[in-house]
Amino acid sequence: MDNPEAKQPLPPPIVVTDDSALASLVDRLTSQPVIAVDTESNSLHAYQEQVCLIQFSVPGTDYLVDPLSDLDPSPLGAVFSDPKVEKVFHAAEYDVICLRRDFGWDFANLFDTMWAARVLGWPRTGLGNILEEKFGVHLNKRWQRHDWGQRPLSPKALAYARLDTHYLITLRDHMLAELREKRRVQEAREFFVEVAQAESNHRSFDPDIDLWRVKGVWDLEPETRAILRELLIWRDTEARRRNRPPFKVLADPTLIELATARPRTIEELEGIKGFKAHHRRRYGRKIIKAVANGASATSPSPPPRPPRPPDDVLERYEALRRWRKKTASQRGVEPDVVISNAVLWELAQNQPRSPRELADLNVLGAWKQGTYGEALLKVLHKHS
Repeated sequence: MDNPEAKQPLPPPIVVTDDSALASLVDRLTSQPVIAVDTESNSLHAYQEQVCLIQFSVPGTDYLVDPLSDLDPSPLGAVFSDPKVEKVFHAAEYDVICLRRDFGWDFANLFDTMWAARVLGWPRTGLGNILEEKFGVHLNKRWQRHDWGQRPLSPKALAYARLDTHYLITLRDHMLAELREKRRVQEAREFFVEVAQAESNHRSFDPDIDLWRVKGVWDLEPETRAILRELLIWRDTEARRRNRPPFKVLADPTLIELATARPRTIEELEGIKGFKAHHRRRYGRKIIKAVANGASATSPSPPPRPPRPPDDVLERYEALRRWRKKTASQRGVEPDVVISNAVLWELAQNQPRSPRELADLNVLGAWKQGTYGEALLKVLHKHS
C-alpha cells in the first residue's frame, strides 16, 4: 500500500482537556462520514481499570481526549451512537466494552479492521503487524504496558497513542475495496454489528468462585484449598487498598506456594518460591494471619461440574466442527470466522430441521444463513 505520508513527520495531535475544546471536536466528528477511534486503559496498573484516553482521527487531524481531565465526556456518546458516522476501530470489542462500562454509551455503524482482516484471510491481523506491512510504521510494543492513568502523559506516549488511529481510515478504505472485490462486505458487517453489542462480563471478586479459577487448585488437598481461599481474600483486600491489579500484589503461583507451605512464623516465609524479602516486610504478618485463618476454616466445597451433554449432541457438534474446519480451509480463514463454537453448540443442541427453524434460533446473520444454512442443515440431518 503506497503511503508517502508515512515518510513525513506528522503534525502534533490536538489534546482535548476542557468542555469547550470537546464541543468543537464533537462538531468536527459529527460532520465526518468516517472517523477513526481507539482507547487506552490502565488495566495493568489499577484494581478497577478505566478508560484513560480516547483517540480520534479525521483526515488531516488527530485528537486525544483526556477523560481524566476536567471535562464532561458525555457529548461523545452522540457520536458513537450516530448511524450516519462510521467509527473505525481495530479490535473494537475491548474498546466498546470499556466505553460502555465507564460511560454507558451505545454504538452504531462500526468498522473493525481486525475483523475485516480476518474475513479477508490476512495472515497477520494485529495492528502493529498491519501498520508495519502496509504503511512502514513501527509501533513500539512497550507502550502496550504503559500506565495510561499517569498524568501528565509524556510527548512520546501521546505520539504513540495517535498512531493507533492515524492510519485507520486509509486502512479501512483499502479493506473495504478488497471486501467488495471478494464479495465479503455483508459478512464483515455482521461481525461489526456483533462487536457493537459487546457487553462486559466483569463481576466483583467472589472467593467461592475465584478460588476454583486458580490454576492448580484442583491438585491441592482440601485443607490447602481453605488456606488458599483466605489468601485470595487477603490479596483482594490489599489490591483494593493499593489500587493495584491483584496479580501485582502476589501472583497465583506464589499464593499456592504459601498455601502449601502453611508458614506459621515470619521466618518460615523465607525460601518460599516467588515470595521476596520485600513481600515479607510488607505483607508478612498479614500472610501469617491469613494462613492461620485458613487452617482453622472449613474446606471449601467444589462447585458442581456441568453435566455431560448427551452423546447425540456431542456427535452433532463434532460433525459441525469437521464441516467448519473444511469450509474454513477452503476459504483460507480461521474456523471461528466461519461460525463460532458457541453457535455450533446452539445448532447441535437445538437441531433445527428447516431454514425457518434455523432462522428462528437467531444465531446466524442473514449472510451466514444464506451462505451456510443449507450445508449446516445437511450436517444436522445426517447426524439426527
